Amino acid sequence: MNKVLIVDDELNMRLVLAAMLKKEGYEVSSAADGSEALAILKSGGIDAVISDLKMPNIDGMELLEHISDKYPEVPVVMITAHGTVATAVEALKKGALDYITKPFDIDELKNVISKAIKTRVLKESELFMPPEEIERGGIIGTSKNMHDIFDAIKRVAPTTTTILINGETGTGKELVADAIHFNSPRKKNPLIKINCAAIAETLIESELFGYEKGAYTGAAVTKPGKFELAHKGTLFLDEVSEIPRDMQVKLLRVLQEQEFERVGGLRTIKVDVRIIAATNQNLLQQVQAGYFREDLYYRLNVFPIEIPPLRERKEDILPLTDYFVEKFNKKLEVSLSMAQEVKEMLLRHEWPGNIRELENLIERMMLLAKGNEITINEIPEEFKAAVTKITALPADERKKSFKDYMRDHVENVEKQMILKTLEEADGNVTKAAKQLGLSRKGLQLKMIKYNLRKEVK
Repeated sequence: MNKVLIVDDELNMRLVLAAMLKKEGYEVSSAADGSEALAILKSGGIDAVISDLKMPNIDGMELLEHISDKYPEVPVVMITAHGTVATAVEALKKGALDYITKPFDIDELKNVISKAIKTRVLKESELFMPPEEIERGGIIGTSKNMHDIFDAIKRVAPTTTTILINGETGTGKELVADAIHFNSPRKKNPLIKINCAAIAETLIESELFGYEKGAYTGAAVTKPGKFELAHKGTLFLDEVSEIPRDMQVKLLRVLQEQEFERVGGLRTIKVDVRIIAATNQNLLQQVQAGYFREDLYYRLNVFPIEIPPLRERKEDILPLTDYFVEKFNKKLEVSLSMAQEVKEMLLRHEWPGNIRELENLIERMMLLAKGNEITINEIPEEFKAAVTKITALPADERKKSFKDYMRDHVENVEKQMILKTLEEADGNVTKAAKQLGLSRKGLQLKMIKYNLRKEVK
């Protein structure tokens, strides 16, 4: 159950919001001001925050700054009255995910919280650094692959060229986007991020381009979209492969003309926005399958940056490990070191979950540690089993790259799971996609990949 923290100095507002969210299946915590909210955040377990702007002691804007600094993985939604929309927009530029206006529509609340939770779950990079480190090119990595990425960032950051970042989930695509922006002439202007996979297909247009008051039911005020907010700055389109095909032509127009109209609006709005897109999918394969426009693909793929998985840059594992140990020592207010035998086991693992898997494992071990050192006893049994299984492979299997071995194994499991779910859904692709936690388009692509379309009558 996802946990949402409500921060508002009005008791009635906290009670109303809590009742609505509990009805939707969320666990809820409440705080009367920013100070109380920070105490709750410190105890952990919060997946999203809804905060009023005007509060005593620490107000909503100051709370947002604290969360962005200490808990950057937690999305923040601001509550505002009609007269303070401009302040809410400023909050978006400082890192808030979205805002809702009083009085708010229940469907609007449901949509924005759903988006916040999905953004939290889908967030690409848990590797956060202060801007000054990013400006120095401070992405962690000593491998040749990472030095090639550093060189690419230095080369492309000063330009306005559109960039497409490719890489598996958990490799740090968002961090590379951060580095490009903060090394560019636009670094003092907004870096606006949107995870396209976290937005319902019916809402993606209003998220990107905004809407006019009265454009549809629940549109009580005019709301700028992400392109407007990113004017003179950078817009990061994460999971760009999830943009619906009928929206792709509108996105293409903005990239080419740097202009658009809000939903329900007639006025053409001009913007100056640098685009960085990212995907963990093979976009060219999606083009060939007819799910992604070829012209948009080439418009995005002007300067591609490929981020290799962690298994292909094992010399980066120990520097990353040292960074995460230091990070969690500060976060957990402890002083732990790591035994050499633990480091040796980390080097033998192949990290299918990439940097995110490494970070989560280290945090888990540090929470379990009983003394001042992380020992072999803190390593989870399933992790030991995974390392042992790879070590015990026959010689001919070990010669096969781990990437190929894991791909074959995972693809076989994935194919069988899709087949079973399709059977249970009587061939209904939409229903099966929902059960699998995929978009309909994502499932269709996998069905093409595994030649399963004949299974659906």
